[in-house]
Parts: sequence; C-alpha cells; structure tokens
Amino acid sequence: MTTYTIINPTTAKPVQEIHLADIFETDVIIEKAARAFASWRLVAPGDRAKLLRKFAAVVEAHTEELAQLEVLNSGHTIGNARWEAGNVVNVLNYYSASPERLFGRQIPVPNGIDITFKEPLGVIGIIVPWNFPMPIAGWGFGPALAAGNTVVLKPAEVTPLTAIRLAELALEAGIPEGVFNVIPGKGSVVGERFVTHPAVRKIVFTGSTTVGKHIMQGCANQVKRLTLELGGKSANIIFDDADIEKAAANAPGAVFDNAGQDCCARSRILVQKNVYEKFMEHFEVAVKAFRVEDPANESAEMGPLITAAHLARVQEYVPSGAPIAFQGTKPEGDGFWFAPTVLAHTNLEDRAYREEIFGPVVSVVPFTDEDDAIRIANDSEFGLSGSIWSRDIGRAVRVSRGVEAGNLSVNSNSSVRYWTPFGGYKQSGLGRELGPDALDAFTETKNVFFDTQN
Repeated sequence: MTTYTIINPTTAKPVQEIHLADIFETDVIIEKAARAFASWRLVAPGDRAKLLRKFAAVVEAHTEELAQLEVLNSGHTIGNARWEAGNVVNVLNYYSASPERLFGRQIPVPNGIDITFKEPLGVIGIIVPWNFPMPIAGWGFGPALAAGNTVVLKPAEVTPLTAIRLAELALEAGIPEGVFNVIPGKGSVVGERFVTHPAVRKIVFTGSTTVGKHIMQGCANQVKRLTLELGGKSANIIFDDADIEKAAANAPGAVFDNAGQDCCARSRILVQKNVYEKFMEHFEVAVKAFRVEDPANESAEMGPLITAAHLARVQEYVPSGAPIAFQGTKPEGDGFWFAPTVLAHTNLEDRAYREEIFGPVVSVVPFTDEDDAIRIANDSEFGLSGSIWSRDIGRAVRVSRGVEAGNLSVNSNSSVRYWTPFGGYKQSGLGRELGPDALDAFTETKNVFFDTQN
C-alpha cells in the first residue's frame, strides 16, 4: 500500500498519512462513477438544482473548518483560505441555476421542426493542482455536476485534505453515492488513468504547461474532450498617467499573494521609463511592509511555499549575483519561507524573467510607449492574465485589445470572478472555465429533426 505523508509547510512537521490509490482502485471508482451517471443524468433539473444548493449550504456551514484545514495543509493565509472555501460555495450556488437553464434551440427548417439538446458527457476527470486546492476543484465539479455529469477528482498528492472533506460534505448534502468522487493518488497513476480510461469522457487539468501537453497528447488517442489551465508569466503594465502610488501599493498582492504560487501572478512589472524611479520608490515601501508570517495569523498577507523541494526550486532563480533591487522580510526558523524579492532586470533573456517561477519573485522592467509595452508583454509563450494601469480610457482599451492574455484588469489586479470566463491564450491553456461559458464545456450539442410531412 502506497502512502504519502502530509507536511505542514509552516512548520515542516508531518500532519498525517494519506493512502494513494493504485490503478485497480482508480478503475473501481471510475466504474462506480460511470454507473452513477446513468441515474444522475436523469435527475429532474429542479431536483439537481436543489441538491447543488444544499451542497453549497453544507460547504458554507463548514467554511471555517475547511479554511483551517487549508492553512494546515497548504500554508495559505487564513484570510485567503476563507475566501477559497467561500468561492466553492459561490460556484455551487451559481451553477445550481444551470440545470433548469440548459436551453437548446428551435431552428427553422423546411418540412419539419429542428431542435437541439444539451446532453451531459458522462464521467469527468478533474486533476487539481496544489496551489489552490478548493476553488480550482469547485471550478471543475460545480458546472460538471450541474450539467448532469459525474466526477472523479484527483487532488495533488501534497494537498488532498480539503478535497477529501468536500467529498464527505457532498454525501452529507444528499449528492448520491458515486456522483462526486475524490481519488488521492499520484499523477502518473491516477491522473494517467483518467486519460486512458475510456469511461472518462473529458479531462479538466490545471497545472504546468509541460504536464498539460502530455495530457493533451494522451487525450488525442480517444479524441477525449479537454480543458487546460496552465502556466503564466503575466504582465502588470503601468503607464505614466496612472495613479502611481495606488499601482505600487497594489503590486505586492498581485504577485506575492499565495507566496507567488499563482498562475495569474503579475510576475513581470512593466513601468513607463519616465515614472520608473517614482514607482520603484513606492513599490519598495509596499514590499517591505508586506506581512509574511504564520498564515494562521489574521494579519498575514503571505505564508510559506508549499514544500522543501519547491523552496529549493524557487531559490535557483535568485542565485548569488542576481539583480535584486530589494526584498521584503520572512520569518526565521522552520517552514518553507522565501522573502518577497524584486529583481530589476536588464537582460530579458534571463530565466527569472522568462520562466514561470511560481514563487514570490518579480521582475521590473522599463518601457517607452504603448507599442513597446504591448511588445514586451506579448514576448512570452504564456498569455493568462495581466493588468493595465492608466487614467486614459482610450489607451486602456487599445492596450487591452493588444495584449495577448485571456484575463485582463484595468486599474486593478483582479483576475477571477466566478460569474465571468477564465482561461488563457497561447501555452497558458485551452478552453474557458467559470461564468456562463463553462456549461458548454461539459455538454454535447445534439441536433434532432422531426419530419412533419408524414
């Protein structure tokens, strides 16, 4: 029997042992989900909606428990963890309105009637990363269940605790056995089986671009449906007519939130040359005031990195002699801590500037004008998110149309709202999650013609 020891990233101490499923156990649960699909898809839309609302209510009643569990397992700040549990509630409530609104169409045709139906796909395999275990799980299972599919969900090996608890709460809410299943295990075992098992009709994967490409190749063998949310190296573009103090004050949270372990992190800050020094002065004050401390503290703004191995990986991007402009602070002692770090880059081919670090490290570079800002922002294989700071609405519109990214904010660093679409350009992903678009990703359109001439 294979197990994994959960480590608290704040203390580097073990929390508990988790059993990891093998291929046989994975097959048993996939087949259970396939059997449950036969009845779940036939649940009346109004009844399925009520069950999802009940699920949301039960999760809401356990928000604090789930949040404390995430602090323990993932090192998230308590404030973030409460938001994350609340996001699951919001997503379930949002998609609970969907079963009764999975509208088809009546299309005018000669000699009959033509209508379309939105049909569920079947078993959906959801593979969740370790950086946001609760919300990213909810973004997958919320619309999937609403559309009449059943779910097998694999949490990351290092952060399975909240997913396991959510599966228990689903049963408590009355979601039938076999409809929502959580399978802790290795990606090379459980995740790979989701890809190869013919009963799994779609894969939803959030994680690295490298693994996403591997999954995409595997899905090709069965022409399996796929949604990918992958890496990012997002640009935070600050023009000289922006509120520089506000942009600087908000920039730390845009990149150091969740210790930079966020595919939407604005890890490249582009500042117009004539306000570069002014921005850096305000930014340094904000970075040094950013509170990196025990994530259980109500005042914490950033906690530790997830594992010792990931800490070592992030440290490789800031070797001796790196162009450090300034750093924030971090606690001493046990735990996987890394101080918020600002690099003043002149070499735009440097690894730390081009690659997704997934840690609290940001590069700041100057630009000349709009065209230069767009050119630098788009000079990346990624295109997930980003921000534009300017008081000129015409400029904001032009730049937002020019930047190749799926989610942009003007005079804000907000990337995610559960009622709007989320996804990336280029190697940042494929498809869209959240908002009204997500339901289409979990259904097939069936067209039926009725001949009225016979």
